[in-house]
Amino acid sequence: MTFRLAGLTAAALLSALALTACGASTPEGAATGPTRTIKHAMGETKVPEAPKRVVVLDTDKLDTMVSLGLTPVGAAQAGESQKWPAYLGSALAATKSVGTLQQPNLEAITALKPDLILGTKFRQAAFYDKLSRIAPTVYTEKVGITWKDNFLLDADALGRKAEAEKLMSAYEERAKQVGAKFTKLKVSLVRFMPTEIRMYGPESFSGIVLGDAGVQRPEAQLLADQDDKRFGKLSQENIAKADGDALFYSAYGDAAAKSQAEVTGGPLWKNLGAVTSGNAHNVDDEVWMLGIGVTAAGKILDDLDKYLTPLT
Repeated sequence: MTFRLAGLTAAALLSALALTACGASTPEGAATGPTRTIKHAMGETKVPEAPKRVVVLDTDKLDTMVSLGLTPVGAAQAGESQKWPAYLGSALAATKSVGTLQQPNLEAITALKPDLILGTKFRQAAFYDKLSRIAPTVYTEKVGITWKDNFLLDADALGRKAEAEKLMSAYEERAKQVGAKFTKLKVSLVRFMPTEIRMYGPESFSGIVLGDAGVQRPEAQLLADQDDKRFGKLSQENIAKADGDALFYSAYGDAAAKSQAEVTGGPLWKNLGAVTSGNAHNVDDEVWMLGIGVTAAGKILDDLDKYLTPLT
């Protein structure tokens, strides 16, 4: 009788342990092992101390990962047929595509078993709850205008904030050194889109880099009459607003490149002062407009150093 009671007690104990184990299982999307709490655009999230399998959902985060010597296992792309930014070299050769910036592929993300997802509220707010069930998810608030804060926040989530702060300080110091030679110049920024032409203002990514370098902008491109100072629209008729002592222009995709060829081949463009003086330069859109990170910013400084000539 005693043996039977002992057996029943042992069975009951094992059953209780099994139930306890089930109840204590790690919920889907929770970080395991040592964690840190990160405050971000959607609240607070516990992330791994040293994430190993990171998925990123915006182009600035590609730059961030590579700048910090890391490689994401998966990333969203700016468009279905686009490749990884060429300026980042071979660092993303093993990174898998997980949809686009506006439509991340949740199944593809899940299949990669990430331990951290980096996204942006501006583009992917509607996906946050679902992504958080896959892995700890950290969102930055905006894109472009807050690129420095975004870089530091993402780096913090990656456990690399100290390295990021050093990179940012080095960039800002170099910007001052490069720009010191060109403080008298007024530099124009123009981007050809598939259906419109834009001039980029002081709160765009490339505009901020020019500001960090102390480079002046044409009056029209300060966008003083707009609340949103990232960009304003141009037409072929008012293309004169694109003029400056120097002009940097780029195209977003093949359709925009065709528009660019038509406009830059026309008489209104050819009569711009920057064009007639040989100071209009076609640059890499992935760097100047899509990079939105410290490595891309450094390459913009490279272009300033390469193409600009100081006014005497």
